[in-house]
Amino acid sequence: MKQVRQTDTVNAQVLDALRAAVISGELPPGTLHSVQTLATQLGVSRTPVREALIKLAQQRMVRFERNRGVRVLQTSLHDLEEVFALRLLLEVPATRRASQQIDESGRRELRRLYQAMERCARADDEYRMWEHDRRFHLVVLQASGNLRLAEYVDGLRDMVLRRGVSTAGLSRSLDDIVAEHREVLDRIEARDADGAAEAMQAHLLRTAELLIAQEAGTPPGGVDVDLGWTRRT
Repeated sequence: MKQVRQTDTVNAQVLDALRAAVISGELPPGTLHSVQTLATQLGVSRTPVREALIKLAQQRMVRFERNRGVRVLQTSLHDLEEVFALRLLLEVPATRRASQQIDESGRRELRRLYQAMERCARADDEYRMWEHDRRFHLVVLQASGNLRLAEYVDGLRDMVLRRGVSTAGLSRSLDDIVAEHREVLDRIEARDADGAAEAMQAHLLRTAELLIAQEAGTPPGGVDVDLGWTRRT
């Protein structure tokens, strides 16, 4: 990991650096690390590293082990089910609320992000497309007016990314994924609150079912995806 400069935003930089290292596999699942070693690698004191690790532990990305250090955790299929169940519970009603109160600046940003996703799909640039995808969802969540919810749901995506999996090119194409976002955007543009919520639910359910089936090694529909009662939201 590259060293972090000592600035007023050092805590945020340390958190971003450690999260990125876990997601990328630079800090592999199952490995054990000391706070001091990580602080030395990042070129900072122990305090911001420990604070960042506490936040990652709250997201179940790492676990503190007494007198040993912190261990990087592996995302299981059950974890993926829980993540998408939570996203459905939180993101669907947030989308309904966002469509009712998003301003023109927010709609303009969603259009910009959607167009950027289209360009990435045409260029087969999956990495950049996921960046725009993540930002698209975050803008919708923030438009709901609940910034804590937006931050929490955005953090849930890290558990999926940490598993290093994607449906793109396997269960569906980048164009398919972009098209699902178009439906959400159209309904938000039309201020159709129920339609926007339904489009977001359909998108999240489709992603969950394809991803979990893919990771379980079964064809879509060949595995029972337990997302609880969220299917009826």
